[in-house]
Amino acid sequence: MKRRAVVIVCDGLGVGAAPDAEGFGDAGTRTLQHVLRDGKPSLPNLARLGLLHTLYSDAPSGLTGPSGAFGRCAEASPGKDSTTGHWELMGLTLDTAFPLYPEGFPPEIIGPFEKAVGREVLHNRPASGTEVIQRYGEEHLRTGRPIVYTSGDSVFQVAAHEDVVPVETLYRWCEIAREILVPPHRVGRVIARPFVGTPGGFTRTHRRRDLSVPPLGETVLDRCRTRGLLVHGIGKIEDLFVGQGLSSAVHTESNRDGLEKTLAALRGRDDDFVFTNLVDFDTKFGHRNDPIGYARALEEFDGFVPALLGAMREGDLLLVTADHGGDPSDVSTDHTREYVPVVAAGPGVASGTDVGTRTSFADVGATVAAFLGVESPGGTSFLEVISAVP
Repeated sequence: MKRRAVVIVCDGLGVGAAPDAEGFGDAGTRTLQHVLRDGKPSLPNLARLGLLHTLYSDAPSGLTGPSGAFGRCAEASPGKDSTTGHWELMGLTLDTAFPLYPEGFPPEIIGPFEKAVGREVLHNRPASGTEVIQRYGEEHLRTGRPIVYTSGDSVFQVAAHEDVVPVETLYRWCEIAREILVPPHRVGRVIARPFVGTPGGFTRTHRRRDLSVPPLGETVLDRCRTRGLLVHGIGKIEDLFVGQGLSSAVHTESNRDGLEKTLAALRGRDDDFVFTNLVDFDTKFGHRNDPIGYARALEEFDGFVPALLGAMREGDLLLVTADHGGDPSDVSTDHTREYVPVVAAGPGVASGTDVGTRTSFADVGATVAAFLGVESPGGTSFLEVISAVP
């Protein structure tokens, strides 16, 4: 029987400060723990799989043995952004971090960008994406000047109102920025941030686009495609890997949309590997310091778990993980350097298996690779550990 691997990345769902978190300014961060404390979500299905077991000493008391396997991974790459995290999940570990711009982008970047788009930019400093459009949105409406900002991650973000700058024009501006941002200014992502509304009520739309640096080496996705396997990306997966290693991809409007598209893929497609990103945890709740909203989003995911398991066939493997932390109770709105959870489920998974604390996100990709019969470029598989068949 054909094997299918499904990896669902809960964007920003950390499970406790990594050993080196203090060096990133993230000592004491605990995304899932703080969401449980402040949002008190009801997660019977995720708990049954083993998600809460990934908290180890912070796990709620009275948990019963899970139906799936569980563990956690520390990040080996020097970063805490989505590009770095997803690449490492797929076996590509970076030696050097992408550059950061706590004082904004220098003239050698902003000057060519302004010249290319024909107008000066607004702000050019780190900012919360929701706050910066409220602060500068009215001036942007009046002048047409794009709002450029960054964050604690390696990103060059451009916000523009859809009625002032057509979305396709905004995308082109971001493509120009991507071309300008060469080493040593090769940021991880250039992000188009379209918004709508009127002063006092501006809101971002789902037509965001991420322009990532192409992967700097081979990934599990590449190895799968070389073997002729079908790899389907859902959500921002296509953006983060610049389409490399994917045979097909769809974008999503929300977590629900991503989960519905994952279910549709399991029920109606014949992919070998389905790779899904659920971005709302990060963009709508982690970055906005909203643990209550985060809790409700987890409950939404929890509600899909029975259908996801029901759509799996005898030879399927499901892995639930994350790409970094995003503690909504943190003092900042940035990503946080944390362990990420690993939960494995499927007919062939030994219930209650603890895969322990892994030293790299790449162990997730190595496990997928071993399951699909391809060689991983990095990481150590835990497939034999979780297998119900000796």
